[in-house]
Amino acid sequence: MDERSDLGAGHEGADRDKPLYMISVAAELTGMHPQTLRVYEQKGLVSPGRSRGNTRLYSQADIDRLNLISRLTDEGINLAGVVRILDMRERADQRDAEIDRLRRRVRELEDEVAELRTRERITSLARYDGKNPEQVMRKLLGDGGSGDSQ
Repeated sequence: MDERSDLGAGHEGADRDKPLYMISVAAELTGMHPQTLRVYEQKGLVSPGRSRGNTRLYSQADIDRLNLISRLTDEGINLAGVVRILDMRERADQRDAEIDRLRRRVRELEDEVAELRTRERITSLARYDGKNPEQVMRKLLGDGGSGDSQ
């Protein structure tokens, strides 16, 4: 099994969160007893969706989370430790998303600053001295304002 998918890294999306699997299927996919899944829900380790008939429905994200819980408990970590690990992981994921958002914003601001600096340079080069803007642009473009091409 791919460890990245177990950790839920990199593939966030609505499809992963869509409730699909009844408890018997989730139990089979995770190798856990259905009662274990109920206990984990009761302890807040997993929160399956519910159908209109109040049947538990587990998403792929829930299955991945249960597989991670299984790996952690197999390594000897108790449920209190698992809760702390899952909480830290969720906070790290939130921080990563915030960092990505901030990086995008920094790039946008850098682009704006570069544009403003370019405009400032153009403005500082342009000596209006009573000339109209068209003459100034011709001078900046090397036409010298004469209208004649060489």
